[in-house]
Amino acid sequence: MHHRPHPRRTALAGTALAAAGALLLTGCNDGGQAAAKDPLQEIRAKLPKAQRSAGVLRIGMDLNYTPVEFRGTDGKPAGLDPEIATALGKILDVRIEYVDTAFDKLIPNLQAKQFDVAMSALSDIRQRREGLDENGKQVNPGVDFVDYFIAGTSIVVPKGNPKGIKTLDDLCGKTVSLQQGTTQDEIVARQVAVCARTGRQLTAHKFDSDTKALAEVTSGAAAAGVNDFPVAAWAAKTTDGGNRFEVTGAQSTSNPYGIALRKSDTELRDTLAKAIDQLIRSGDYDKILAKWNVSAGAAQNAVVNGGI
Repeated sequence: MHHRPHPRRTALAGTALAAAGALLLTGCNDGGQAAAKDPLQEIRAKLPKAQRSAGVLRIGMDLNYTPVEFRGTDGKPAGLDPEIATALGKILDVRIEYVDTAFDKLIPNLQAKQFDVAMSALSDIRQRREGLDENGKQVNPGVDFVDYFIAGTSIVVPKGNPKGIKTLDDLCGKTVSLQQGTTQDEIVARQVAVCARTGRQLTAHKFDSDTKALAEVTSGAAAAGVNDFPVAAWAAKTTDGGNRFEVTGAQSTSNPYGIALRKSDTELRDTLAKAIDQLIRSGDYDKILAKWNVSAGAAQNAVVNGGI
């Protein structure tokens, strides 16, 4: 969700992701000469001329997904993604400029070159990499991802879990709320079909923001909401002092969040992967995740197109 697909524990990273990650661990030992170089200078030297000469990296982001990305009380971008982006900007020696964009417009506007990359809790999934619509038809050129965080889907219910919901199957015969265009949208669509076979219809209420979806759970109009793990955990911890919601059951469908790039921008893609690796090695990555209470989603290193 934002696997959002707007989806998001290292144990959940999956063997496919781990295998892909191993590919990026090669070429780290070039002998004493390489070791003597300043790693920041090497990374900065590989940044494409367009960004290096402008001194800015423009990032499309939907600032409406606490705690991953949102506007702080001062109106400025805050959260997990903006802090990682800011840290990457320091490594690359460029200023970060945010282009606030509705989640479902992120990839179309990236393709239209309205910004350099999209970073907004975007789950790295095949549908996005190949530019497919929900029917499997190709509708755009697709994107590449540089994965930097592992996010699963969680179920949010009212505090006390009055309906005893623990799994997606427990939602059959009930109403669930979610943000449209997310990974959760796909998960619930599949579950609707599963529930139909049992004769107990699952009704999905879709909204343009996660906040509106959670309001349905508060009002009782929905029995549960489905969200990315970081958003679900944050809502349970902070809403009404932790007294309104709780997260139930185990996370499902673990997928990485990735920075999305146009497929033609391979140089920028590979430079960002090196910058993320540098951020992880420095220890600053772990500090950012700990601040937002999402250390369970830590990636071991950057992976290109590692989603399933």
